This record gives sequence, C-alpha cells and structure tokens, in this order.
Amino acid sequence: MSQIERHSYDVIVIGAGGAGLRAAIEARSRGLRTAIVCKSLFGKAHTVMAEGGIAAAMGNVNSNDNWQVHFRDTMRGGKFLNNYRMAELHAKEAPQRVWELETYGALFDRTKDGKISQRNFGGHEYPRLAHVGDRTGLELIRTLQQKVVSLQQEDFAATGDYESHLKVFAECSITDLLLDEASGAPRIAGAFGYWRETGEFIVFEAPAVILATGGIGKSFKVTSNSWEYTGDGHALAARSGSRLINMEFVQFHPTGMVWPPSVKGILVTESVRGDGGVLTNSEGRRFMFDYIPDVFKKQYATTEEEADRWYTDPDNNKRPPELLPRDEVARAINSEVKAGRGSPHGGVFLDVSKRLPAETIKAKLPSMYHQFKELAGVDITAEPMEVGPTCHYVMGGVEVDPDSTAAVGVAGLFAAGEVAGGMHGSNRLGGNSLSDLLVFGHRAGLGAADYLQGIAGSRPSVTPQMVATAEQTALQPFHNEGGENPYTIHAELQQTMNDLVGIIRNGAELAEAIARLDSFKERVRAVKVTGGRAFNPGWHLALDLPNLLLVSEALARAALMREESRGGHTRDDFPGMDNQWRQVNLVCRAEGDGIAVEKQPIPVIPSELLGLFEVSELEKYFTSAELAGLSTGGAQ
Repeated sequence: MSQIERHSYDVIVIGAGGAGLRAAIEARSRGLRTAIVCKSLFGKAHTVMAEGGIAAAMGNVNSNDNWQVHFRDTMRGGKFLNNYRMAELHAKEAPQRVWELETYGALFDRTKDGKISQRNFGGHEYPRLAHVGDRTGLELIRTLQQKVVSLQQEDFAATGDYESHLKVFAECSITDLLLDEASGAPRIAGAFGYWRETGEFIVFEAPAVILATGGIGKSFKVTSNSWEYTGDGHALAARSGSRLINMEFVQFHPTGMVWPPSVKGILVTESVRGDGGVLTNSEGRRFMFDYIPDVFKKQYATTEEEADRWYTDPDNNKRPPELLPRDEVARAINSEVKAGRGSPHGGVFLDVSKRLPAETIKAKLPSMYHQFKELAGVDITAEPMEVGPTCHYVMGGVEVDPDSTAAVGVAGLFAAGEVAGGMHGSNRLGGNSLSDLLVFGHRAGLGAADYLQGIAGSRPSVTPQMVATAEQTALQPFHNEGGENPYTIHAELQQTMNDLVGIIRNGAELAEAIARLDSFKERVRAVKVTGGRAFNPGWHLALDLPNLLLVSEALARAALMREESRGGHTRDDFPGMDNQWRQVNLVCRAEGDGIAVEKQPIPVIPSELLGLFEVSELEKYFTSAELAGLSTGGAQ
C-alpha cells in the first residue's frame, strides 16, 4: 500500500453547499476542529440554483404569517407524509436562521419600511420568501463563505494558523466512510477519498461525519442538476448501514428550459410565476385552471379575473393556480404536452412580459433575463419563455433523527439538506430548501458536537485494513479487463430512468426498470478505465456509477411498492391518493448487491399540530380510524 495523505479532525463535513457550510460553521463555533470536503470548487453548490428565496414566516409583508401557517403549508405540500417534527422545527426556526444571515453580512431586498422583503411562491399562503432579486442562493453561499473566512481570521489571531479549526478541501471526492464495528454496532471512524486533480488518496480520521452532498439528479437524462449530483451521500449512508426514506418521491421542477437542446433542463426560477408569470398552451389558454385538485380548491382561484386581482388584493381573492405546489404544475404541463397542446419544442409557454414593465422584470428577475437572452435568444421582457419539467430535487434521503439529524443505524453519522429525507414528505415547496439547509445544517453541527461530548475518551480509530479495502475498491476500474466505458453505462442508466421512472409511472414500466437496473450491476462492477489517476474524468465517473445505480434502484423499487399517487410520485395505474398509504413510509436498505424495501409506520402527528387544520381537510388525507380521536373541537 502506497503512502497516503492523512488528516485528523473532530468533524468531517462532506459537501459545501448551504447545509454543509452552516453545519461546519456551527461545529467550529462549538470548538470542534472541522474539515469541509467538497467534490467541486468551493462555492460551486446547487444552493446557488435556489434563486427565488428563503421561506421563513417573518410576517414582513403580511403580518398574518406565522410558524403555524408555514407548518400547515409544508404539510399540505408534502401531502401529510412529512416527518411532522422536522416540519415543525423548520417552520419555527427558519426566521431566526434568516435574521442570523444578516449578522453574517447578507444583503436582502427590502420593503419600503426597511424590513427584509418577502415574495409569493407556490404553495405558500402568504408572501414568505426572503430574497435577493432572483439570486438568493448565490447570496446565501457568498454569505456563508464569508462567515467561514471570518472564523478562519479569528483562528489566525488566536493560533497563528488560519486553518487550525476550519479547513476546506476543495476538488476532493469521498468514496467510502470508514467504520469501526469492533463493538458490534457500526460507528464512524473516518472517511476515504481522493484528490480529483492528481488522483492521490486521502484519509480523514474523525469520529463524526456530516453528509451534505445534495441529491441524485444525474440519474436522469433531463435534469437541472450539475455533474456533482450523483447520489454520493445517499449511497455512502446506505452502504454504511443507514437507511434511506421516501426515495420514490422525486420533484420534477415544472419550469426548466427546453430549447435549445444544449440548455435543456436548466432551471427557470419559480419566482417568475411568483411575480406574475402565467402558463399558457399552444392555444393561448391558461390551462392551470383545469388542473386544480379538489384538496386545493379552497385556496386557489377558478377564474382568470380573480387570479389577476390576487396580485394587488391577496386578502380578498384566491391565489392563481400557477402557484400550486410544484408536483401539480409539473403534471399539468406534462398532460398538456401529451395532449398535443405544447409549445414548438415540447414544453409550454411562461409569460411575465404582459404583466410587468421591462424595467421591473430586469430588476426583479435579472438572472432569468440574462439566462434567456444569452442562451436562447429570448427577451423575456417582450416574449414568452418555453419551459417544461426537469428532474430537480429528491425528497427522499437518509433517515435521520429530527432534532439532532443523526442518521439512523450508524453512530457518528449525520445528514442535512437534500441528502436527508423526511422533512418534505412527498413534495417540497419552493423556498423551503434554503431554510431547510439553514435550520438542519445548524442542527447537524450541534448534533455532532453533542455526540462527540458523549464519546469523549473513546474515539474509534482507522485501521490499515479499512484503508487498504477502500483503496482496492477505488483502483479496481484500472484492473478490469474487457469492461465497458463508464460514459456508455451512464447514458443508458439515465435513459432508463427518464423513460421508465419519470413523472408518470406504472407497474409494468417500473418492473422493467428494475430488471434493467439489475442488468447494470455486473456492467458497473466490470467497468474499465484507461490512463492514469491524474486528470481522469472517466475514472471519476466509474467511481460515481455504483452510487448512481444504488439510488436509482432504491427509487424504482420504492416507486413500484407504493401503489398510489402522491406528491412527486404519480402512478397512472393507481391514480388517486390512498389514505392507508399515507400512514406508511418506505425505507430502503442496502442488502447484498441490491436494495431491500420495507414499510415503516409514519410518526403520529400530535393533536395540537393537527388542530391547526380543519377537520374537513384532514378527512381528505386521514382514515376514519385515525380521525376517530379528533373531535370537531380538536381541529379548526
């Protein structure tokens, strides 16, 4: 075994998006020596794509807003499959996390009286998204990066070393979590990875690891996600003995670019619709009025006139159906295109030019204006955009304890952000992602600190055998003979997921997808790469493929088992929601070379939280047996 670079820390944070940086800041603030390991460049995170804003019930634009309303909207958006405790903590703590960003130096758009401005977004009853034009995610990352730098400056003043307590390892990939199983139950001992530039290996010894690796978008052909999103954290957790929850629920953002082909899938922020953009088909009709589900009819306008009045008088009118939760809008667009009423390039039209003056559009939506002008030759101040659904976000992820974010099944492992499951149920509301990152990134740092305090004096150690096994696995693609090119396998895997596990699913296609995914396993094991370890993107992809295959199988198997349609999971052979299925989470475990799926009862929502809903609404989601304990006075 060659000499390998080694480092020792208290906490390793894998991922440098909003969740990872907030977790690292909290861990360092608790006095822990913390390493941030990011697959790409520091600051290049998908947090930047969350352009519309941070959902937090601060009540700055409408004083009727509060955490109870935010909780209610989040549960409705997730079709009551959310982990209620995560949704509760999120709604209560989001305002504090946003105000905290201001102390770090964040610059938000302001109301006339100087408060943080908040805008409307799909599924949110009141204007709730704190924003910086349509570049909020960029401001969030910039602010958290600056906070990291300021902490490093404090450490330099105290120790003479900027990186004594907080160091960033950029362009470094983690391939294995190192586990101490001497006591029987697995616990984290460290992590193994490699420098992407040189291919040299690196070992981190640490008793706590926080996963903040984002999602699984590169399993699909059409996605808003960049190359980094290969399900690394999901797979690391599952292979270590933790569990994945809600993997069948994938959010296809309703509005991605569809033309030209080189930009297909790039995100078009929901704030275009929040600021007045309307969706029309090839006949020029606002079709969303045809797709308002019964469970939302009390909250959404049924005529264009009322929908238009809402923008200036929201207290006395219902909201436009363009602002329905994302799963509803994506399905509606998909249906219009299939019915032959799509735009010339296979999407629909999104138009904000008829509602807002050109200067207002440029001020409120500068990124979208430049994106369409530069990439598609479209002036959104004067003409409509063509948009269509794109794989954007996975609601499923590592099953965690809501309060500490500790991963179920592996001591010392934590997860926050998109890699963690439970918070969003079957569908995430726009804007809830950034506040999710902040709330649970903060809690992950706290959870890791508390865990380390509890194991003081009994830290696990990394053994030579752990490192040798991880090194052998990473080098295997160089030794395989006669295997395929990793790019061929990846392209076929993405096509399989796009064709058979997309927006609309059915049992026969899901079964076919699982059979195809099984056939990929031997091909992935035998994948062949050539050349050396330095600057070798083919090798990088070969190491990503097992992760992509694992999350794809978890998604497909869970989707086949859930025989209903709910949120980001639509079965055309089971088109309705089933109240019996609302009581069940599907949990995926790595077993042998595959995935086993089992049912798990969903935590019971306390009566004081159910009391925030009208009984008539709960009847649409809960069984009569569940509601038996609720009197009319128990819920509003």
